[in-house]
Amino acid sequence: MAARTPARLVVLVSGSGTNLQALLDAIDSDPSYGATIVAVGADREGVAGLERAERAGLPTFTVRVRDHADRAAWDLALTEATRRYEPDLVVSAGFMKIVGKEFLAVYGGRFVNTHPALLPSFPGAHGVRDALAYGAKVTGCTVHFVDDGVDTGPVIAQSAVEIRPDDTEDALHERIKQVERRLLVEVVGRLSRDGYRIEGRKVLIPA
Repeated sequence: MAARTPARLVVLVSGSGTNLQALLDAIDSDPSYGATIVAVGADREGVAGLERAERAGLPTFTVRVRDHADRAAWDLALTEATRRYEPDLVVSAGFMKIVGKEFLAVYGGRFVNTHPALLPSFPGAHGVRDALAYGAKVTGCTVHFVDDGVDTGPVIAQSAVEIRPDDTEDALHERIKQVERRLLVEVVGRLSRDGYRIEGRKVLIPA
């Protein structure tokens, strides 16, 4: 993707929206950040992430799975709702639904997600729990592009987090989230300002 400043972001949320807030704060505090959020979407109503967007004066939309005949119809509706805002990048900020082929046909290579482990280790919904159960000494977070697998898309950036002997899943996950927010803000800014290209499994961002 060639850089277009400011890059237009659609952010998708399912819950509290702390990653969304980190992006909003970065954009508000740094005129050279290189991106602007043009809309926030969700898969459910009444979540705090949508409230954050509304307080920031951003357009919002909700596309619920239960309002559609099947997941394919939901995926198409999500694609069309997102497309209305003409984003350069779509950012999953805690979006807890797996998108389908229609969405990826439009936004493949432009849909950024985070995962609370160092992929390809511990993919799936329980990355923190699985790392603890395995006895790993180091885990972390990954920012990656979404493809049609489960946490299998090209890795953009990673950051390590040490696992402490007395860690619980909640304590470890909280430390990972803190690192995750910083890394997501850094990565989205770099992609937006500098552009990038994907060669196989490698994401190349100009220095």
